[in-house]
Amino acid sequence: MSGQAATLIGSCAVLLWSTAGLFTVLSGRIPPLQLVAMTFFIGGLFVLAIAAMRGRLRRTLPTRASFLLGLVGLLGNSALFFAAIKTAPPAEANLVNYLWPLLIVLFAALLPGGRLMPRHLAGALLGLCASVLLLADGGPDAGLALGHGLAFAGAIVWAGYSVLCRNLAAVPSESIALTMLGCAVPAIALHGLVETTHWSPNAWEWLGVIGLGLGANGLAMACWDIGMKRGDVALLGVVSYAAPVLSTLALVAAGFATAGWTLALACLLIMSGALVANAGGAGFRRRARPQSAG
Repeated sequence: MSGQAATLIGSCAVLLWSTAGLFTVLSGRIPPLQLVAMTFFIGGLFVLAIAAMRGRLRRTLPTRASFLLGLVGLLGNSALFFAAIKTAPPAEANLVNYLWPLLIVLFAALLPGGRLMPRHLAGALLGLCASVLLLADGGPDAGLALGHGLAFAGAIVWAGYSVLCRNLAAVPSESIALTMLGCAVPAIALHGLVETTHWSPNAWEWLGVIGLGLGANGLAMACWDIGMKRGDVALLGVVSYAAPVLSTLALVAAGFATAGWTLALACLLIMSGALVANAGGAGFRRRARPQSAG
């Protein structure tokens, strides 16, 4: 696969993730960990079916390192994101979570061969201002603060996962299918310990679950894996900055968020911070070299 094709496939993940906030809201009363288990089960089977149709089932076996990394990254980010959306105002939690493109730039700069530049710090400051703006606009609300904190933690987990994926370029992207199915197991186990199962989702809730399972927690994960391992990561980093805008617009258009100056300014700050931090793309200019999968 050419680098251009891999970059295009990786960009598809950003479009799919722009629906994540909307589908998470639609999932309604389904608890976060139950939602993680359901969506990763659907997503894993979907990607596995695609691999089977392409005659690539042999490539679906992950290595120990890729499975453990995926378990932390995929399960951790999704659980935190779903919990944030169900705790704080959806559009605000969604925007805070979309600090991850900026965090990817910062984390990449700290890798061997990278360097933390003043523009990285300036970008981080703009992103921090956006989070403070959203939090201040909501007043002293403990639930709001918790939701923002969960969203930010999810952003950290996803940024770390994305950067570390570059060290596993030789592991076939089809292996993400079994990793996703593996994520469903601890998710449902934890759900049984700390949540009450919602047994009868209505039609809208099923739409949210299936939309997430096929898209943001399914095909998008495989697309992003391909882009991170074989594509132009610098370009994908820039494309990712469109996600908070597209996702917020989807929530506003569906009536789950109200358009206002605070939301618009926070969105602008997050995009500006990411663009400033990645000016010139230096943090991502080096590509991962395929290594033996072992």
